Amino acid sequence: MGLILKPPVSNEKCLRQIVMKMEKSLFVEFFGEYPIIKVLDFLIENEIFDYSKKEIAENSGVSWNTLETFWDKLEEKEIIARTRKIGKSEMFKLNTENPVVQKLIELDKKLMMTSIDNLKERVSILS
Repeated sequence: MGLILKPPVSNEKCLRQIVMKMEKSLFVEFFGEYPIIKVLDFLIENEIFDYSKKEIAENSGVSWNTLETFWDKLEEKEIIARTRKIGKSEMFKLNTENPVVQKLIELDKKLMMTSIDNLKERVSILS
């Protein structure tokens, strides 16, 4: 996969772009490619938006039937929250008021920063 960076770009910005272009997110790489992890990863990356269950399934790469196997648990544990109804579709988003969700978001950011720091070290060694 080719990465084209347009100068002038700071080293830190360049490293962020590299990390963001990785095929697998750091969250999924760290916890594994389990359906619930993929859904949580998608919702963390898009925490300010709300989505229908169909959109969540499609965007996270999880089948509808698989999503249904753990969806009730996410609602029960208040990991996700209903936001509104559009026509027949109910919309959901990550419940950022939940302390567990806050820790997951914090962990995702920590994974990203650690990865950036590791890339900085590699770049400085090569320079």
